[in-house]
Amino acid sequence: MSVRSRTTLFTALALAAGLSLAAVTPALARPSTARATAVAQGDAHNVTQHVADFYGAYIDAVWATGDKSAGAEAKALCAFYLSPAARQKVAAYESEEHADGILFAQNAPVRWQVAYTGSGAGHATSRVTLTWSDGPHAELTRIDVQSDLRTLKITDLKPAG
Repeated sequence: MSVRSRTTLFTALALAAGLSLAAVTPALARPSTARATAVAQGDAHNVTQHVADFYGAYIDAVWATGDKSAGAEAKALCAFYLSPAARQKVAAYESEEHADGILFAQNAPVRWQVAYTGSGAGHATSRVTLTWSDGPHAELTRIDVQSDLRTLKITDLKPAG
């Protein structure tokens, strides 16, 4: 077989494989619900994205009740994302209230959303909205999260009024 014939054959095979993969990939990547986001992205310099990353990973760890490493993962996330003062405040809340000091609850939400609400004096505030069930009458709670603009560390959390 000539070099040109082999090149044409390999090109045809690669094209066929690529087209097959392109046809199958959307079906495999399809979200499980109509509300699911098909595309996710992030910005390592965005303070609100940092809060969203933390809450997403933390809630995943809290939901993973069957995973023995989930508790250690949640603690590691807090150590990385929260300032020492915020970790102390969370620990005090958990000791007094016998509830999770990140979620201000005893269970895990089914969905969460984070929105920027303002900044000043070197800090930014994000509002975390937690959804506790599915359906039209789902209970929502909100948490105001303050972050340091320089370090992106969460410096304060409190239930929103």
